[in-house]
Amino acid sequence: MGLKEYKSKRRFGKTPEPKPEETVLKITPPPSVPPLKLRGGRGSYEGTVPDLRTERSEVVESGLSPDMQKGDSLIFVIHKHAARHLHYDLRLEFEGVLKSWAVPKGPSLDPSVKRLAVMVEDHPFDYKDFEGVIPEGNYGAGSVIIWDRGFYHHPSVRDRKESEKLLLDGLRKGDLKFVLDGEKLKGEFALVKIGRDERSWLLLKKKDRYTIKEDILKNNRSVVSDKTLEEVFNAESEKSSVQKKTDTFSGGGFASKI
Repeated sequence: MGLKEYKSKRRFGKTPEPKPEETVLKITPPPSVPPLKLRGGRGSYEGTVPDLRTERSEVVESGLSPDMQKGDSLIFVIHKHAARHLHYDLRLEFEGVLKSWAVPKGPSLDPSVKRLAVMVEDHPFDYKDFEGVIPEGNYGAGSVIIWDRGFYHHPSVRDRKESEKLLLDGLRKGDLKFVLDGEKLKGEFALVKIGRDERSWLLLKKKDRYTIKEDILKNNRSVVSDKTLEEVFNAESEKSSVQKKTDTFSGGGFASKI
């Protein structure tokens, strides 16, 4: 799907959401060879080819927050989003982006519960760290918290390369099975496509030792900030109010009247 739709829906500079950026890799060749620029990856690099491999490896490894690093595992994140309608967004890392599904009623650890999951646009990998308030007038305006996050893999294999291959196959077939290792959600799940359109799926919990009947959604705080949606919104409102007062006294407001 790519990030074209994600970019077209957002006005960067007006929303705090991460902006996907095209990056340039710069390699400094021997003096006798003309300069060469390569596109791709994250960040800008200068050095020899061996140096570039080393630096890129370090950037990839540090792409996750410090407490989310776990070798070479695929990551997932679930955002709780108070937009026009409250919902949860399940995001799974695939080929450098986050494949995303909006789950109106949220995930469950009860195998008897089936949740509608609507596939939405891909999000950039950096969205894994986003938490805050999308201002009014922007697409998806409202508070967002990181409700859960962690790692995931295919049920039959943990190796990243083999796991992603099997996961991609399941995604194409409309029967995506995966195991979550998060702070709230654990165990095997499945996303099953329903109907003929590409957007409608069901999110299911498989029976395993992590199955519970209790409503996991009662745990309503961010796993990052420990804040609720309301607390994130109030904190942002207070910050905006203080900023406006500061601008009034230091800018063209109060100062200009003296």
